Amino acid sequence: MTLREAVRAAVSRIRRVARAADSVAATEVDRARHRRDRADLALFHEFAPPPYGGGNQFLLALKNELERRGLEIELNRISGATTACLVNSFNFDFRRLRRFDRPGCRVVHRVDGPIGAYRGFDDGTDDRIAAINADLADATIVQSRFSLEGHRSLGIELRDPVVVHNSVDGALFYPPQSREPLSGRKVRLIATSWSDNPNKGGETFEWLGRNLDWRRFELTLLGRFPGSFQHARVLAPVASSGVADELRQHDLYIAASRNDPCSNALLEALACGLPVAYLNSGGHPELVGDGGLPFARVEEIPEVLERLAREIDDRRASIRVSPLSEVADRYLEVLGVSRSA
Repeated sequence: MTLREAVRAAVSRIRRVARAADSVAATEVDRARHRRDRADLALFHEFAPPPYGGGNQFLLALKNELERRGLEIELNRISGATTACLVNSFNFDFRRLRRFDRPGCRVVHRVDGPIGAYRGFDDGTDDRIAAINADLADATIVQSRFSLEGHRSLGIELRDPVVVHNSVDGALFYPPQSREPLSGRKVRLIATSWSDNPNKGGETFEWLGRNLDWRRFELTLLGRFPGSFQHARVLAPVASSGVADELRQHDLYIAASRNDPCSNALLEALACGLPVAYLNSGGHPELVGDGGLPFARVEEIPEVLERLAREIDDRRASIRVSPLSEVADRYLEVLGVSRSA
């Protein structure tokens, strides 16, 4: 290494140390300032601009519902008199939370997964979630019974778990005022996805492209669907309002994801009044109930779709999605926060 390179390397190290020190100092100043303030609830989650995944969309809807009630929510910090904090899975700055954490603030950990089952590989994320839960959580909100039992099968006992399904923004996701009868036209199928994860069911839709009776059905795939799909209309991701509009123009929804603990995409379709053909996996059976029918193999899907089309009115009437207001009440109950400010 030349003298000039050595000097540059030393300067670079000094700058990295200085930036780290500035970050810690800024956090401590921020923490001291917010000790004098009070929010009703702290929320630790790294939000991404929509359209994005289900957890992000649900927490946006929950945050909006709580703020509509007049509750003050602080993101990624805990004020001095704040008595409750909701942290999401592993999608937050753990070290920052550790610096803010203090006695008297109840920490509730929102958990989905197991992540290894959902992603199809184990990269240590489930162990990380378990460590966070054991270290910081006073209680746990688990998104489905499937998720709770999945963690237990891995030997992970979450702290004081309560099952609370997700919900959706009812101002966006609701059934249409009227629907075109099925008689004399094709049955309109739709699926939505925001992930490239192979467990989202891409192979299922490729199979349908080759084998479904396209004189009887038409299919829309909205979001991220890597692959080649015969006969399908493939649309790029859009904002939630666009998703809702598209769902309301269709008749049936196909949920093909595997080991999905509590699919927000599925809940959005149900909330728009679409009966569901779903892979009998993950949290799908809990969410759908009598509002749809399961399949175990792709070869079963055509008959499931035919039966849903015959029973469409009864299946629509059987759809049940917990209103966001009720889900928010359950969250506040576990957090120990009053339901209104």
